[in-house]
Amino acid sequence: MKALALTDDYGIDALRAIERDDPTPGPDEIIVRTRAASLNYRDLEIVSGTFFTRFPLPLIPLSDGVGEVVAIGDNVTRVRLGDRVAGTFWQRWDGGDFRNADTRRMLGGPIDGWLADTIRLDAGGAVVVPPHLSDTEAATLPCAGLTAWHCLIEAGSLQPGETVLVQGTGGVAMFAVQFALMAGARPIVLSSSDAKLERVRRLGVPASDTINYRVTPEWHEPVLARTDGRGVDHVIEVGGGGTLQRSLKALRVGGQIHLVGYLAGREGGVNPLEIFARKAVIRPASVGSRASFEAMNRALAVHGLHPIVDQVRPWQEAREAFRAMEAGTVFGKVALTF
Repeated sequence: MKALALTDDYGIDALRAIERDDPTPGPDEIIVRTRAASLNYRDLEIVSGTFFTRFPLPLIPLSDGVGEVVAIGDNVTRVRLGDRVAGTFWQRWDGGDFRNADTRRMLGGPIDGWLADTIRLDAGGAVVVPPHLSDTEAATLPCAGLTAWHCLIEAGSLQPGETVLVQGTGGVAMFAVQFALMAGARPIVLSSSDAKLERVRRLGVPASDTINYRVTPEWHEPVLARTDGRGVDHVIEVGGGGTLQRSLKALRVGGQIHLVGYLAGREGGVNPLEIFARKAVIRPASVGSRASFEAMNRALAVHGLHPIVDQVRPWQEAREAFRAMEAGTVFGKVALTF
């Protein structure tokens, strides 16, 4: 097998081409020939060495990918040779709440991920992907897609007519916009780029529900105005410490904030009285279980929804893909082909 790996140091330029013997499956494992992979901000932090923890090296990065099952273990019955599958981020979280997740079995760190032409997965950590999706589209589902789905649809119980404040136009954000529209809810989208907001409007979001936060730094004020002073029902919070206080001000009483990331910083002052006053539900994202993944896939198939893939590169150009993500130029997802 061929891969790009962090062998002895961290950094985008530290990714090295390696070769290993092709893996063989254990009794409850499968071998998948990679067709496509995609990048998440977590992957960028792991590769760059800025993630809150460092995993033992060598490490093959990337949590998200899709490929064809080419070998199965003796006990495997839930997938078959030739199936096109994605891997679950939590390899041993089949269903139920987060207590069932195994933090030692996360793809792309601490266990090897998808930046390789072949990967070994737990059979229980593989999900057949919807046939209407291309390989690059399907490769975006395991983390970005499932995070948005689990936050809004499963944990958040999003209802038609509710409002969802979406920060940014990255992978999770664009899935959140698509799922909100699919559910009959109203997304309000923040971005620093008028060009990206124009692309959001092409998805069906009215111009009045797009806000440039560079132009309007006190963006919670127009959000409140556009909800008649009530506030939004949900916030997809990707800014973290730098934006959480304004998110609270934009939230309705009893609304939900789904903590996905910290792109605006890990530190930041939050007035706890804002939480009390709004009876805010603040829930950290945990991606989701295999059962959640399968439910999302059924919805994608019914609605014919296609993920937004902004850039596609050969997998050997992973360094360039990481730099595009680092520069903040991506709308939706970056995918790699194999």
